[in-house]
Amino acid sequence: MELILKQDVQNLGFKDDVVSVKPGYGRNFLIPQGFATLATPSAKKVLAENLKQKAHKEAKVVADAKAIAEALKALDIKITAKAGGEKLFGSVTNADIAEVLEKNGQSIDKKFITSGIVKRTGKYSASVRLHRDVIIDLAYEIVAEQA
Repeated sequence: MELILKQDVQNLGFKDDVVSVKPGYGRNFLIPQGFATLATPSAKKVLAENLKQKAHKEAKVVADAKAIAEALKALDIKITAKAGGEKLFGSVTNADIAEVLEKNGQSIDKKFITSGIVKRTGKYSASVRLHRDVIIDLAYEIVAEQA
């Protein structure tokens, strides 16, 4: 079953992608939730025309995302957390990284940050998706909070 995505769907595709999925997934989840529409020949023609018109705007968005990526690479991110020796009391998640970036003037939603859950001090790397074509690796360090 071919569908046109109306918005980004994790592990499937981005907005305006034509994807092929199993009929039950499309009929019972994607279409009722408003994530996709059927990819009929006429819908594909309309999509192609819309994509042509968006191409110019898309170039500007990609340039902006690359500028933000350069700013993020320049940041030296240190996250302080309570720890006993090397082991943290709790963990550091995507939300914590997003909060630190917010304090540094870069507003990035936590769902676009992929780092996993970290439970020890040290240096780590997180993947930040600024645009479907602009994904950067962001280095950060977790240090123990001084009492």
